[in-house]
Amino acid sequence: MTDLAKIPVTIVTGFLGAGKTTLIKHLLANPGGKRLAVLVNEFGTLGVDGEILRGCADENCPEEAILELANGCICCTVADEFIPTMEKLLSLEKKPDHILIETSGLALPKPLLKAFDWPAIRSRVTVDGVVAMADAEIVSAGQFAPEQGRNGNEHDTPLSEVFGDQMACADLILLSKADLAGEEKLAVAREVVTKALPRPVPMLPVTDGVIEARILLGLEAAAEDDVEARPSHHDGQEAHEHDDFATIVVDLPEQESAAPLLAALESLGREQKILRVKGHVAIAGKPMRLLVQAVGARVRSQFDKPWGAAPRATRLVVIAERHDLNAKKIRAALGG
Repeated sequence: MTDLAKIPVTIVTGFLGAGKTTLIKHLLANPGGKRLAVLVNEFGTLGVDGEILRGCADENCPEEAILELANGCICCTVADEFIPTMEKLLSLEKKPDHILIETSGLALPKPLLKAFDWPAIRSRVTVDGVVAMADAEIVSAGQFAPEQGRNGNEHDTPLSEVFGDQMACADLILLSKADLAGEEKLAVAREVVTKALPRPVPMLPVTDGVIEARILLGLEAAAEDDVEARPSHHDGQEAHEHDDFATIVVDLPEQESAAPLLAALESLGREQKILRVKGHVAIAGKPMRLLVQAVGARVRSQFDKPWGAAPRATRLVVIAERHDLNAKKIRAALGG
């Protein structure tokens, strides 16, 4: 790549728990011969996804090429945080061939897309494509459907607005968790997503983020020049607010075993309408951390790495719509 060539950027968007980090982790392990850099954004102060991705660092994407913006939404921090962080990636001694940006699950991709018109970076990067991920099982269950009013008219909810904006901005949509959804639910999810689109967009099913880099990297969409074709519920608004959503961090003692906590998380997702839980758990007698991730009542866990010299601390971030986030009840349900 010559110094005059723009570095391509892929924006990976999608709602909480759709599988964005899993996808990028797969790309880091299978970069198709490209040197990658990553910018990851999380909603809340506890940066779990960035730590997961830094654990994948290698010669194709060293740790200094994986940067994180936490405690905020990337689409709301363009001037103060996004542009300076992009400039750090662009000033790396070994310039990346391709940059991946993982937005938070509550981010709107269109304001971020507009940021690529800023003079500081416009001449140096181009948005190769916006890849939106949609959890096929969750979508088919109707989580992002508009609500029916008493008069029979539909009206958008905070969930349907964010989901719709993410899909409408996409150049490619990945229907994730295809193995959990099965063919019937995949078909339903495809129909739901299609209704949210202002224009035809290709869709592909994926499981565990496994897809060839050549399919995602090299779309050549130059999406920053095509912003107006990507309508948003928030067009014309000066700012994108997140007042509808909230997050808390729950600190817990070391657990005697994982099973009771995992069962409590499953109940929490079902009974208190929790959208997302993620974090690490210390299990007595286990030298490795237990990585826990939950989407609603669907809970997954795995031991990911030794604690080493790090404090054996159990910390979970919990995200929900603000009216569903009762910190006292959540901590009591988890034994905190």
